[in-house]
Amino acid sequence: MPEDHQPALIESFRQPAATPDRLRRQIEFIVEVDRLKTVLRQSPLLAADRRENDAEHSWHLALMVLVLAEYADEPVDVRKVLALVLLHDLIEIHAGDTPLYDEAGQLDQEEREKAAADKLFALLPAGQAEEFRALWDEFEARLTPEARFAKAMDRLQPLLLNFGNRGGTWQTPGVTDQVVLDRKSVIGDSSTALWEYAQALIRTGADNGWVPKAG
Repeated sequence: MPEDHQPALIESFRQPAATPDRLRRQIEFIVEVDRLKTVLRQSPLLAADRRENDAEHSWHLALMVLVLAEYADEPVDVRKVLALVLLHDLIEIHAGDTPLYDEAGQLDQEEREKAAADKLFALLPAGQAEEFRALWDEFEARLTPEARFAKAMDRLQPLLLNFGNRGGTWQTPGVTDQVVLDRKSVIGDSSTALWEYAQALIRTGADNGWVPKAG
């Protein structure tokens, strides 16, 4: 978990005195979210022997949206999906990353993340703060085609990393191929083709022993 008592980064980033208030607050937000680069996830990278961070994850999702949007079952506004995937994990600066297979961490995940959203987006000027918070809420609720596709990308990306690493977080105690299928099934809420592909990866992983088979 990040240390939430740390002083804001902007305290050591003195802006010119004549900076207009709106721009000053926007820059404060931009500087503060640099912390996202320090929030480590559980997924190992394919290109290096280390875990990815949240900023790398969000960038990868944005690129996946551009490449894979044609597989959405419903038409989506790609620009809006990009906004959703770029904003969705910013709250982990204060709430920390909760791994998909961390049952204990998920008990208070919603509470932690809503409190973090309240704190982080309040840095922005009025209007923009509400807009960004609404986008974050939309991602969480998954009631729009864009939010469902954004969530599908969020579930597919670590699946690709685990498959490429011959296990990765699939080796978490208690995780089986059926658990992975259950947790990744939201991909199918947005894209039939990508869900079929994801299931094939999971079956291949199980057949090769990279994830234990249920029962």
